[in-house]
Amino acid sequence: MSNQQTCEIFCYDEEKVNRIQGDLQTVDISGVSQMLKAIADENRAKIAYALCQDEELCVCDIANILGVTIANASHHLRTLYKQGIVNHRKEGKLAFYSLNDEHIRQIMMIALAHKKEVKVNV
Repeated sequence: MSNQQTCEIFCYDEEKVNRIQGDLQTVDISGVSQMLKAIADENRAKIAYALCQDEELCVCDIANILGVTIANASHHLRTLYKQGIVNHRKEGKLAFYSLNDEHIRQIMMIALAHKKEVKVNV
């Protein structure tokens, strides 16, 4: 990390720090972090994106879209379900999945738009 990316002296705005520390006590950052971790896996991000493109997909559809086994797709879907990202329903012997709500769709679309706009500084 270069000197341009760090402070050269130590000081802080006590009012801002106290206000933001107080705000952090009132929100579920840990839950948000867990949700984003679930989507951070490339296959799970692909599943979320696929469900943005179609309202509902069966496990077999998702496995074929990703090019993985049904067992692998089911594993990823279970993780997404546990984090409240997807819903599921059974119809006979088929299991269908959909996004939990519009917020997940918005998160995916905003992230994709951001990625197009921003050059990663590696």
